[in-house]
Amino acid sequence: MSRISSSSANPLQKYAPWLYALWKFSRPHTIIGTSLSVVGMYLIAVSGGQVLPLGVVLLPLLACLCGNVYIVGLNQLEDIGIDRINKPHLPLASGEFSIGQGRAIVATTGIFAIALAAFQSSYLFAMVAASLAIGTAYSLPPIRLKRFPFWASLCIFSVRGAIVNLGLFLHFNTGLPIPVKVWALTAFVLVFTFAIAILKDIPDADGDRQYHISTFTLRLGQRPVFNLARQVISVCYVGVIAVSPFLSGVNLPFLVLTHGLGLGLLWWRSRIDLQDKREVTQFYQFVWKLFFLEYLIFPAACLLR
Repeated sequence: MSRISSSSANPLQKYAPWLYALWKFSRPHTIIGTSLSVVGMYLIAVSGGQVLPLGVVLLPLLACLCGNVYIVGLNQLEDIGIDRINKPHLPLASGEFSIGQGRAIVATTGIFAIALAAFQSSYLFAMVAASLAIGTAYSLPPIRLKRFPFWASLCIFSVRGAIVNLGLFLHFNTGLPIPVKVWALTAFVLVFTFAIAILKDIPDADGDRQYHISTFTLRLGQRPVFNLARQVISVCYVGVIAVSPFLSGVNLPFLVLTHGLGLGLLWWRSRIDLQDKREVTQFYQFVWKLFFLEYLIFPAACLLR
């Protein structure tokens, strides 16, 4: 990927290159997903009658964002060679950050994540600690679970799909029983994240093959994995539509309409050439946008009940 000229660079890249590199290091799409999951679970808690000032969301958000940077940063530290092939724009792969700087950022954010969570609640601490432990096992030798397709996928969707949602809900609701609507959202995100986990390897096949990282794409082929991911996401949308009449505390027409639109958009946008890495990457980013939307749609359905 060619470097962007200074005349066309955005202000952050031009005037604060270190912060711009840190933003890339944090993997912005995961930062957005983490932020929306925290805010979304807070809004669901408020919709259920909890009286929670907006300020109570700030420290959990900061703890989760620090944990996010630790997990994605550790993965980059262990994947510098692979990223030079698959993602040469990342700061460690491009040389914008030294290995020492990467290690310092990862260590600092990991410590802050644990410390911030520990001072808030046992639920938040357990959620952050479990997420960091799984993220470490995913990337770090000798375990390095990302080498194995099943375990790699399990790491990703267990953290984003179950641990984060349930941990945040219990934190904001001080251990109250988890309602069916939260289980429905958790199931949606859990299955959806599995699709993200297998879809993300399609554009990274070259680097994974060279560094002997076994993925479903290398084992099964691009087309079967792409079709499987699309079908899995379709099941998510159809599943929410099917169970909506049985969910209390949600706006039924809104939930059905928005998930029907999401399903239609998925199939419309999935008409791509799998041999074009750019198109595949753009579709993968679109799937992340659908993931982001769920943390806006579901809380809105709860607030509009």
